[in-house]
Parts: sequence; structure tokens; C-alpha cells
Amino acid sequence: MARGPKKHMKRITAPKSWMLSKLGGNWTTRPSQGPHKLRESIPLSVLLQHKLKYALYAREVQMILADKDGNIKVDGKVRSDFGYPVGLQDVITIDKTRENYRVLYDVSGKFILKSIKPEEAKFKLVKVTQKKVGPNNVPYIVTNDARTIRYPNPEIHVNDTLKIDLESGKVVDFLKEEPGNLCYIIGGNNIGRVGLIQHRERHLGSFDIVHVKDSNGKHFSTRINNIFTIGKGKKSLISLPDDNGLYLTALEKKQAREHQEETKQQ
Repeated sequence: MARGPKKHMKRITAPKSWMLSKLGGNWTTRPSQGPHKLRESIPLSVLLQHKLKYALYAREVQMILADKDGNIKVDGKVRSDFGYPVGLQDVITIDKTRENYRVLYDVSGKFILKSIKPEEAKFKLVKVTQKKVGPNNVPYIVTNDARTIRYPNPEIHVNDTLKIDLESGKVVDFLKEEPGNLCYIIGGNNIGRVGLIQHRERHLGSFDIVHVKDSNGKHFSTRINNIFTIGKGKKSLISLPDDNGLYLTALEKKQAREHQEETKQQ
């Protein structure tokens, strides 16, 4: 028989993208129900405690979030739930420290917080996941962060990217998923990589495959569901992670380290 919703999570079953240590205890915070899926999000308490190091214990996280000043904002709204699920492209604002972060993946599929400027913290990018017609023939689209937008631009289709102003919640601009645009991989073996869309293979009854080329000249392909357009042409609308979305082999990483050491000695 069903016992109701699960309210606990053990560290051993937590997503690898959280980067939790095995020896830090038995339990961790289970994400609340919210705009992102459980395996594609990270709770606020884990971010504050393990990523930003603002708290040593979960009790301290609750005190930070329960403050009347509204210390932590996600996409411009104060959040006090320590299990609130934060996902890809969400903007975290901490007014007291004047810090702004965007949640992204690195090339190993781990969640990272990319520090951004206040101007960039005013908007976020979202991907269109559904396009339908509702009651009374009202057209609407649904985004990857569970936003429903009525009467969208007719040129916007599934897999396109929207630029949303966080203060008003309105669509400022949109990017088409088409060859020549810069994209960010949000799933699969190539998660976290950045490159230019080359072409799209149509597979009726199956998943369309998109071929991508990164700035190092490497080619790779992934399902179209994993493609997230982040710029027109080669220019990105958001700040990229420190690795710039480039996957390096162990040998290439070693050569890069040796090159850095040589430049320091000189």
C-alpha cells in the first residue's frame, strides 16, 4: 500500500551531481516538490552548506533562510524552504553579501555556482519543453523550470530558448535551435560541454540527433532533448563556467598543467 510521499533521502542515493561525501553522515536533505525534477535539482540547504560554506549544520541553514530580511532569493523571489529545489540556469541572489550566482553544470556533470555580475542576474534562460493549445483555444508554452506562458510569439517552438526578465517575468528575446548557434549540453555523456550546432538528424519515431563542434575542433553528438541554446552565433548570453564547457582528456589536462607551470617559471 502507498504510504504517502517520501520525506527522507540517504546520502548514498543522492544524485552524484551534488558532490556529497560518503562519510558526512547517513542522511541529506530531500528536495521539496518544485519547478525542477528531483534528480535534476539541488536543495538550497546543500548549496548553502556544502557549496557556499555559509553554514556548518542544517540548523544554521534554517536560521539563515528563516530570517525576516529574506537573505536568499532564487530568480528574484525570497525562498525560505531549506529543501527548495534549485536547478539549471536558476539565479541565486544574496543581498547582504552582494553576491549573484547562476547554477550550471561542469563537464563532469556536477552542479557549480558561477559568480555573475548584477546586470546578468536580472535575466535567465529557459528552454521550451511543450507547446500546446489549452481551453478556449488559448496557445501556451511550458518551459524547463515549469513556467507557463500564454499567447507566446508564434515563431517560438519546442527546444527553443527564451530570455526572461526576472523582475517582470516576461519574455525579452528568444533563440532558435538551429545550426550556427551556440549550445550547452544539459544531459547525457557530454553534459556541461559547449559548442556550435552543426546539423540535426531527423529520426521519425525516435530521438533526433544533433551534431555539435566545440571551440577545440572536437565533434560530438547528443539527443535533441539535451541541447540548450545559449547564444546567437558564437557569442554566449550567459557567463560560462571556468572550463568554458571544454572537455579535456587526462593527457590534455596534464599538458595544460605543464604549460601553466612553464609560464609561471618564465
